[in-house]
Amino acid sequence: MYIQLTYEKATMKDIARRFPENPLLKPSNLLPSSIGLQVICLLNPGVFVFEDKTWLLVRVAENIPQKEGVIFFPIANALGQIEIIEISLDDPDLIADDARVITYKGQDYLTTLSHLRLLCSDDGVHFYEPDDYPLITGIGYLEQFGIEDCRVSKIDNTYHLTYTAVSNSGVGVGLRTTTDWKTFEQKGMIFPPHNKDCAIFEERINGKYYALHRPSSKEIGGNYIWIAESPDGLHWGNHQCIIKTREHHWDSARVGAGAAPIKTEFGWLEIYHGANAENFYCLGAFLMDLDHPTKVISRTVKPIMIPTESYETSGFFGGVVFTNGHVVDGDQLTIYYGAADEFVCGAHFSIKEILSLLE
Repeated sequence: MYIQLTYEKATMKDIARRFPENPLLKPSNLLPSSIGLQVICLLNPGVFVFEDKTWLLVRVAENIPQKEGVIFFPIANALGQIEIIEISLDDPDLIADDARVITYKGQDYLTTLSHLRLLCSDDGVHFYEPDDYPLITGIGYLEQFGIEDCRVSKIDNTYHLTYTAVSNSGVGVGLRTTTDWKTFEQKGMIFPPHNKDCAIFEERINGKYYALHRPSSKEIGGNYIWIAESPDGLHWGNHQCIIKTREHHWDSARVGAGAAPIKTEFGWLEIYHGANAENFYCLGAFLMDLDHPTKVISRTVKPIMIPTESYETSGFFGGVVFTNGHVVDGDQLTIYYGAADEFVCGAHFSIKEILSLLE
């Protein structure tokens, strides 16, 4: 993969100023959620500011220690209790050639079970797990394979958590809300399968809520970014496709939204991820009109961040930088991102510099 991308990488532009402390978090930094499980990966945190601290809502992926000749993986039942499935590796009905997903008797399963874990920091670099804050786990049959990759949008005094809900019925977008991060209201699935990468704008536009999302089609169309509007943040309509993949580019296979769009004087700035056919994930940006966000004004041709460091190119699934969380402080954009589907890292960007690269 890396040999094929040598020329392509040479033509890319990386403007990220990575934290020298990277990786900020590794799987060994967190204890498993229950006895018998092990933390395999930390991925793609949602990010927010609360009580003058920077908080990460980290996706923690766990599985069962493996034994020779069999494969174990956990799922959650309708009551939220963890069940372990065991399959012999020589079972002819098993397809296990992907580290992330296996197929057994025509049914897809994840090799890990993910939940969301709260960590906070006084300086935005050194994170710890505070007392008295709950694990956020899957609830109900639509989340029995876990919840993943949460985006956090603060609207008025309420935090909206949009996350990927995974089950044997498919992959959709769930929503929960909170004001104190200790009690949550479950709003259910707001975008049905197959959909993910949902980021809600942090203010209403012309009285309406807006959200970016990413429906997928295996036959017609592709993995594109769409926008939808809502009168109440729960019921969504007027869906429009606004960003597509680009042939022979770094984002030729799939694109998806990052965190909530950033309001600038020039428009709504969105940091998004894109990947090519070799599953090499980079970050780019596009700009939407302030009053009519269905209109895309401009987009970066080259990515603003590519996997270059060892912790980005090697890991559970190497060659990945992926973000769904950031903090804005004037011109400084601090992006927290998942690296190689295993580590949590941080990088600074200049918003002005990103805007200058839009075409």
